[in-house]
Amino acid sequence: MAPLKITGAVVAAATMVMLSYCYLGFFRFSDKLESCSSSKTKTKTKTKKEKLSTRNGLVDAIGNTPLIRINSLSEATGCEILGKCEFLNPGGSVKDRVAVKIIEEALESGKLFPGGIVTEGSAGSTAISLATVAPAYGCQCHVVIPDDAAIEKSQIIEALGATVERVRPVSITHKDHFVNIARRRADEAKELASSKRRLASGINVAHQGKTNGCTAEEEKEPSLFSESVTGGFFADQFENLANYRAHYEGTGPEIWQQTHGNIDAFVAAAGTGGTLAGVSRFLQEKNEKVKCFLIDPPGSGLYNKVTRGVMYTREEAEGRRLKNPFDTITEGIGINRLTQNFLMAKIDGGFRGTDKEAVEMSRFLLKKDGLFVGSSSAMNCVGAVRVAQALGPGHTIVTILCDSGMRHLSKFHDPQYLALYGLTPTAVGLEFLGIK
Repeated sequence: MAPLKITGAVVAAATMVMLSYCYLGFFRFSDKLESCSSSKTKTKTKTKKEKLSTRNGLVDAIGNTPLIRINSLSEATGCEILGKCEFLNPGGSVKDRVAVKIIEEALESGKLFPGGIVTEGSAGSTAISLATVAPAYGCQCHVVIPDDAAIEKSQIIEALGATVERVRPVSITHKDHFVNIARRRADEAKELASSKRRLASGINVAHQGKTNGCTAEEEKEPSLFSESVTGGFFADQFENLANYRAHYEGTGPEIWQQTHGNIDAFVAAAGTGGTLAGVSRFLQEKNEKVKCFLIDPPGSGLYNKVTRGVMYTREEAEGRRLKNPFDTITEGIGINRLTQNFLMAKIDGGFRGTDKEAVEMSRFLLKKDGLFVGSSSAMNCVGAVRVAQALGPGHTIVTILCDSGMRHLSKFHDPQYLALYGLTPTAVGLEFLGIK
């Protein structure tokens, strides 16, 4: 075989091929480096954006609360019993949603202005929520509260910067019922703002009629509110349908989304009726097979209305008797009239709960689940077990954990107070609900 001759041309060609290959490889390697670098940059940017994901102020932090499995009750009943943790709202209760909705609708409608006073008659939770969120809208808050409500509630309200009037509990038909006083206070704030505007516009008050030598302006008692107030607005949580809408537009959709539509029943107690109404109506519009139930405390007429169609006898009508403050130790639930909010509810049945059951339930949940709940939350969980017993195992039942036990220390969680009314907890398990 003849020896292979390698010419200069061949060497040059081979060199060019090798250079081209290296050149191409270099750029491919560079592309990979750039891609890798770009990917890392995007990852860093994404991570940075995720870290910077925030909610816009206090109001935006309200709602979207967790829905948790209450393990002890689920295992005892064979149902999935889920609690919506409303006590994790910034103001500590489900009423934060209502406060935001009421104030926002009032501002949008022109019934309230920044610098105005929001007044409310409340047993505590709504008042705390209004006092919490009102400053975020540039407003002030004045609360009228029955003096049999837990003292820590009025202390919290005052600490939040609101003014508090504690009054004796009387019938809703009495002019000095806490709700009626709150309505008057809003009118007083509106009149104060109107008087200020009249003076500013140059209306001569000297020409106003006089009684006993004084003008109408001079006869008025000193106002509870400052001269800078721009008006007053009565929140009216019992009759204002913004309450219902807060739950129809917020709480209900959240429950549906969190359960992925796999829900068989919803149960809650009612005070204003807004939560039960908004959630029940939304859920049943999504699936008419979802059953919605009321759990009612002692002294309330709603259970009779739901189960028998008659709320009370003529002698028991709320306008004919004074409220007995010891009908129930639960607060914020139970009522002897039908509110506009409650009338929006779609209810399939009801259960009657007792104070002893609520007390025992609160201690059981603390011991078994680490849940420190208030009186209405405990009553709701009593209702959840009752629904589970009625429907049988295998169902998914949702209720509301309205607030924590932190604002119930002087009554519902006070051993001495409970002992006065024979409510000292003694149960080991759920035997108080017939579960061994």
